[in-house]
Amino acid sequence: MDAPTPPLYVDCPEDVAVAARALARGAVVAVAFANFYAIVTRPDAATVRRVNLAKGRPINQVGSITTGVGRIPAMFDWSRISPRLPVGRVRALMDALYGAGPFGFRGPATDRLPEHLTQIDCGMRTTQVIAPGLTCPSNAFFERALAETGSDHLYITSANRSRHRTGATDEPAHWKSGALAADFAHLDDLVVLLHRDEAAARAAYPGYLTTSVTLLSFHAPEGEWEEPPVLTVDRHGSLHVDDVRRAAAPLGLQVRLGGAAGQRLRVRGYAGALV
Repeated sequence: MDAPTPPLYVDCPEDVAVAARALARGAVVAVAFANFYAIVTRPDAATVRRVNLAKGRPINQVGSITTGVGRIPAMFDWSRISPRLPVGRVRALMDALYGAGPFGFRGPATDRLPEHLTQIDCGMRTTQVIAPGLTCPSNAFFERALAETGSDHLYITSANRSRHRTGATDEPAHWKSGALAADFAHLDDLVVLLHRDEAAARAAYPGYLTTSVTLLSFHAPEGEWEEPPVLTVDRHGSLHVDDVRRAAAPLGLQVRLGGAAGQRLRVRGYAGALV
């Protein structure tokens, strides 16, 4: 009988190196991500399609990206920002929200990003950058994985199976590693890079739900001449919209819920004690 594989922890440099090398070889990595878990892989089209199928999504569903926190601004083409929206205000808001915790921004995609990681909205080619925030130890894993792959971005998706596969009304992201591993047991190359203490990870983000991040779009400000300029919440996730508004107001920006963000994402429940 084979000995059990030792766990890998996101705050251990040796474990981070193991997971990053596995990712570069094509493995699917479920990584501790702020107060929950996310799935991260190489950004090539074949790997993204494979993860879509593993989750039960349409094979060609467009993916989001992640990268090292200092590389995030380079994922966007700032020359395509509306002249009504000063770049400095958006960059300051980005710094504030990523500085506080997990969050996502959608904006004009830099030309080097591939089609399977971008989508057209309001006539503009956009990308979604999802990041765990400045203090999360997963940033070291992202930097190591980028070095191993020779890329400046990675593919990221929520750590859950699609509701289209399970038949459930909703399938929130996982925040417990054991249940996550069970959901993806059909992947023989799954690597889980764990929180050393999941309860402590949740406690570190008291203002955030343990679910997928809130996503704010800045590529198409609402209202032709409305002031202050209005940014749109495309997905109301872990950070409440009121907290986003509080960060945006001092920078002269308004924030409104988009049509698809009226209902906030649910938190996954688990049977038994939530410890």
